[in-house]
Amino acid sequence: MNDTTQQQNNPQQEKPKVDLITKFIGSGFFTGYTPFAPGTAGSALGLAFFFIPGFMDLHVLVPCTFVLFLIGGLAAGKMEELYGQDPGIVTVDEIVGMWLSVWFIPFTFLNITLAFIIFRVLDILKPYPAAYFDKRTGGWNIMMDDVIAAVYTNAIIQIVLRVKLF
Repeated sequence: MNDTTQQQNNPQQEKPKVDLITKFIGSGFFTGYTPFAPGTAGSALGLAFFFIPGFMDLHVLVPCTFVLFLIGGLAAGKMEELYGQDPGIVTVDEIVGMWLSVWFIPFTFLNITLAFIIFRVLDILKPYPAAYFDKRTGGWNIMMDDVIAAVYTNAIIQIVLRVKLF
């Protein structure tokens, strides 16, 4: 009997384990464990970072976004192995999306609030090509649908600021 046959015949097959650091990162600093609207909780936490003095400085925000995208993609992939395709518990993608939504946007309460609302709506609606990534498995796909929603959010706000609607 080979290993594959033994695994198929073993209903008690071990699920992959996820360490605490992976859970911490993948769940968006544990916001994914929120019982109601974990994606919104993750986005709100991403928003809260903007109130840390100096965090909105592009020399801080841009590298933090890239680093969290990279480690978040790895953590999301591991979490997906345990919890299934794009589990709601994974909210690191919302934090990265919220941060990317405000790149090069002047920090005002109105702009940040607008970014939060637009990002949440687009993250839920999943406009093309976000829906493509949302249907695929893997940590990078989990991250990419939110990155796309964030790019659209940022573009909308940039247009609004140039048209001077607010």
